[in-house]
Order: sequence, then C-alpha cells, then structure tokens
Amino acid sequence: MAELLRLERLTKSFGALRAVDDFTLTLEEGEALGVIGPNGAGKTTMFNLITGDLRPESGRVLFAGRDISALPPERRCRAGIGRTYQIPHPFGGMTVFENALVGATFGAESGESESRDECVAILELTGLAQHANRLAGTLPLLDRKRLELARALATRPKILLLDEIAGGLTEREVHALIETIRGIRARGTSIVWIEHIVHALTAVVDRLAVMAFGRLLQEGEPRAVMASSIVQETYMGIAVE
Repeated sequence: MAELLRLERLTKSFGALRAVDDFTLTLEEGEALGVIGPNGAGKTTMFNLITGDLRPESGRVLFAGRDISALPPERRCRAGIGRTYQIPHPFGGMTVFENALVGATFGAESGESESRDECVAILELTGLAQHANRLAGTLPLLDRKRLELARALATRPKILLLDEIAGGLTEREVHALIETIRGIRARGTSIVWIEHIVHALTAVVDRLAVMAFGRLLQEGEPRAVMASSIVQETYMGIAVE
C-alpha cells in the first residue's frame, strides 16, 4: 500500500504548553489507524494540524506526497481530508438530507445531480435514510453522530478523521456505530480514529498509536500495544512490576 498521509516532526505550542512535540506518524491507503492517549495528550491538536485549523511551528503535513502545510482548511477538505467533531453541531433548522448536501456541494464541489445521488447513498450507508426529511436539530445523539459521519463523507474524503465519535453512546449504540464505520472502510476510505473506548477501536483498526505529552509513545498491532507495560502505566494507570 502507498503512503497517504505523513505527519513529519510536527510541533505546536500554546504559550508554555507544547501540545504536539516533534510528532511523526504515517497512514497508508486503505488503512484504519486508532489513536489513544490521556486527556491533554495532544490528540485533537494533532487533528487540527492535519485539517489546517492550526498551523505547526515546525514540521510538515504531507498528503499523497504533497506538502499541504500551508493550505487553508477548505482546500485540504477539497483535496480529500474529511473530519468529524467530538460534539456534533448540525444545521439544526435544516433537514438531514440538506445537511449532507451542504458537505457535497461545498466540500466536494459536486454538481447538483451528482451531489443528490451521493447523499442518498451516504444516508443509506450511515443508517439515516429514514430520517432524510427530519430536521437535524430533532435527532437523538446516535443519529447526530451518524449525521457527523454523513456530512464528512459527503465531501468525498480519501482520509476520514474521527474525533471521539463514540463518546456518550450506550454500549449497544457503540456496536451500531462500529458496523457503520466498517461499512465506510469497505468503501476504501482510510481512517484515523481518536477514541477512549478502546474496544471500539480494536474492532476496526489495523494499527494503534498512543500519544502522551504531545509525543508518539508507541504504535503497532493493537493488542500488542495495549499489552505494553509503558502503555498500561501511562494510559491506563496500571503499575507494572
């Protein structure tokens, strides 16, 4: 598989706090990568550096071999980087279908007919087809999370960044979300997923990366990473003799 994304020695500080510190990570085409770490580890800041919401003080973001470090967020989106947020903020006065259509029209810059057809398929994939004409502001939490996915997918991403999308869901809802994300993977979309619900990650991802204090602590096969003594001590708070 070809390398699709490379974060190369990224650094970002907020005052005296170095949120991302000399951070390097890669993602291959078709791969699903999970990212875990304690609160404050720099995970969301890392996402913001990928999407262009923040600029690094040093280092580079390379996408499909191209340095995109200077590109604004909208151009990164149109290049193929889609993202969900921890707290869904749909356009509450618009329907579910209209919310997805905004992503297709302005994110993917598709034509009207093409956008509508794509949105119908995406709502089917994310389990929202039956709610297409419902106002987004009336959706329960699981369907708001699904709408976050649908809006991001409507931009036709090559990489989908998921920021704690399972947070706040019941165990049954988490399993439903896992199946939806597996369906997205089956379309060939590469995924980077930040999540605290580790069993959700291990059900989907090929590789797991652990962040701590803005740095990459460890990465590799998920079960091996979670069994590591340094990960158990740093992330899980388990003292290992």
